[in-house]
Formats: sequence, structure tokens, C-alpha cells
Amino acid sequence: MPRRSLFLLLPLLLLTVLAYPRLRHRYARYQQAQAASKAVQQISSRLRNGDLIFQTSRSAQSRAIQLATHSAYSHCGILFKKDGEWRVFEAVQPVGETSLAAWTARGQKGTFIVKRLHDAETVLTPAVLQRLQAAGERYRGKNYDLYFGWSDERIYCSELLWKMYRQATGREIGKLQTLREFDLSHPAVQAKLQERYGKRIPLHEQVISPVRMLESKELVTVL
Repeated sequence: MPRRSLFLLLPLLLLTVLAYPRLRHRYARYQQAQAASKAVQQISSRLRNGDLIFQTSRSAQSRAIQLATHSAYSHCGILFKKDGEWRVFEAVQPVGETSLAAWTARGQKGTFIVKRLHDAETVLTPAVLQRLQAAGERYRGKNYDLYFGWSDERIYCSELLWKMYRQATGREIGKLQTLREFDLSHPAVQAKLQERYGKRIPLHEQVISPVRMLESKELVTVL
């Protein structure tokens, strides 16, 4: 190969090498999205409005939540069908909704578990479901609560679902705890607490965790 041609080819080879990890990452995300869409198609007929869905988040704080609560599940949302598509209403930044397929792909390994009120057929009437959605709309657009406070100014995922159900049905899905009751011994948990609160950790703050909702006797497993 002539030296000039080789000289021109080298930048292209360099760009290919540099771009490869990014291309590989994009392809992996594409595969995850395709798998999530297929999974949603397979289960969509078994879902109901008001179902609660739990997953292992890939967020920076997920591992600390898992360690503190002794559960793999660190994020949750509530399902509603809109215009023929299943949507997940959730507290992220900010509170809003996303398609179930996109939500599923965002979780670790695309896995999730769906729970339902054990007497949903009698309790979740059209009027109650309307109240449930209206309760959620009160929080739409609010900032995610990194500090896990119990006020309505900012809100986190399980707090959103707990308050929606409490306001619409009077049911309390999961036992409230204080921050002190969690396992705060692991260095990763302590580091996250230090990052968020410094030395003023609100150990008596009222909290609802995803796992306490997941394990609630008010719910049954759907998927």
C-alpha cells in the first residue's frame, strides 16, 4: 500500500477504534430495548391499571438502598394504560411517566416483579382508579427527593406510590419505618449518608422503602 494511502487510512482506523466502545454500548442498549418490548408484549394482557411494578435500578444510589433494606428491589412505579400503551408513573427527576418498555429496559437485566391489591377487583373501581391517577397528578413535575423526607415538596419512588394509594383508597401499602431501622452499617451505605446529610443524619425521619411495599400483605404477586 502506498505510504500516502496508509497515511490517509490511519485517522479512519483511529476513529473506528475510539468509536467501538460507544458503538458496542449503543448496540447493547438496542438489544435491551428490543428484549423489553418483547417482554411487555407477552405480559400486557395480564396487567391492570393500578398495578405496582418493582425493579433493581441502575442509579448511583441503588446499591446503598439494596444494602440498607436487604432487598434486590430499589425502585418502583405504578402502571396505567394510556392510548393503548402501558405507562409507568414514577418518581424520578422529575416525577413523571415513561413507557413500560423503556422502564423495563432501564432496570438491571430488564427484570421486574408486578404486584396488585389483593382485592383489586372490588376496590379499584373506575371511580377509585380516577382518584388514584388524580392523586399522582398532584406530584407530577415535583423534584425527586434525594434526602428521603416525608414532606410533599419533593418525593421519592415508594413514597409516591404509598401516598397515592393512601389518598385514593385509604390503604397503607407497606409499613412505615424510621431511617434508624434500616441497616446502615455497610461502608457504601455510610458513604451515601455522609454524601447526602453530612453529620446530621435524620435517623427519626419517616420512610417507606420499596421492599416494605413489595412485601405488604395488601398485595399479591401478578408477575
